Amino acid sequence: MFANHATGRAVSLPLAVTLCALLAAALLAGCRKGEDTPAVEVRPVRVITIEKQSAGASVTLTGTLQAQAEINQSFRIDGRMIARNVDVGDRVRPGQVLARLDRMNEESSLQSARAQLAAAQAQALEARTMYNRMRDLLAERAVSRASFEQAEAMAKITQSQVDSAQSLVTIAQNRLSYTDLVSDVAGVVTARGAEPGEVVPAGRMIVQIAREGAVDAVFDVPAAIKDAAPANPDIVIALASNPDVTAVGKVREVSPRADPVTGTFAVRVRVLDPPAAMRLGSTVVGRMKLDRPPAIDIPASALIQPAGKPAVWVVDTKTGTVSVRDVQLEAYGENRVQISQGLTPGDVVVTAGAQALRPGQKILWTEAPR
Repeated sequence: MFANHATGRAVSLPLAVTLCALLAAALLAGCRKGEDTPAVEVRPVRVITIEKQSAGASVTLTGTLQAQAEINQSFRIDGRMIARNVDVGDRVRPGQVLARLDRMNEESSLQSARAQLAAAQAQALEARTMYNRMRDLLAERAVSRASFEQAEAMAKITQSQVDSAQSLVTIAQNRLSYTDLVSDVAGVVTARGAEPGEVVPAGRMIVQIAREGAVDAVFDVPAAIKDAAPANPDIVIALASNPDVTAVGKVREVSPRADPVTGTFAVRVRVLDPPAAMRLGSTVVGRMKLDRPPAIDIPASALIQPAGKPAVWVVDTKTGTVSVRDVQLEAYGENRVQISQGLTPGDVVVTAGAQALRPGQKILWTEAPR
């Protein structure tokens, strides 16, 4: 018999054994419950099945519209700028005065040059008069030939002084005209330099003008696309903001040197008869067909960089798990990339949800539309 201290009643031995057994069973059930295996996490993703593209596939690149020629307008002489008559966005025409320098010094120089010219002309007139007189006296044998030759030399010297003084006047007049900065092209002001009140040196940019008419679409093109492009491709150019506004372009210039940061080449495409909506600075999309063998094309969202190198998640359709596979990029498009190595037709690649996966992750996949 056992005593129940709480009630003061006696508890029989069989009942105590039964209670202990129940308690042990409960503890054992609790331990087994804590040792149950957790449920496997399954993540939903979208995938595509790799297909080979046909030869002559098209490529899409994004660029900007720029003037074919941008001209820096600057003064030919230094001085203090007192006025600038145009600003960024203003249209200019040939012969329009863009800015002015203080004219006081140049006007004083012109007056001084004119005074020197007048003095030289007076001396030359006197020397010619003396020469004519001496020539007549020599004919009458009233003077010696030496005196005549001296008068002749003086006439030539004073005439050369007149010519020199006239040149100084012309230079002074030109410098005075250079105090007005006059546009020699028609176009739009795209940038401005010095402000009124500054002392500007000769050659400093005052305004930059994009020449009217010729417009280029400028693209940064990967080497693989540059090498695969045909000799004289037809490029369709459309506004990114309004794809219905289109024009045809011809490659005008390909940079011989790659950008040291991006590794791309700047390609300038002349836009033939650009619509009015294609304004300078607009973002455009260019499309052309390539002369190259078939390539593998995937959405850019499929790329990951687990170790600083491009890779993708490849699905094992038998086990429903994913693994990382390194790939080599061939070309970049607006929303898609070209893969040269690492994938084969039939591979299933994750295109959405790739950032939340880990190697061996169980997935539930659906095929994404192309």
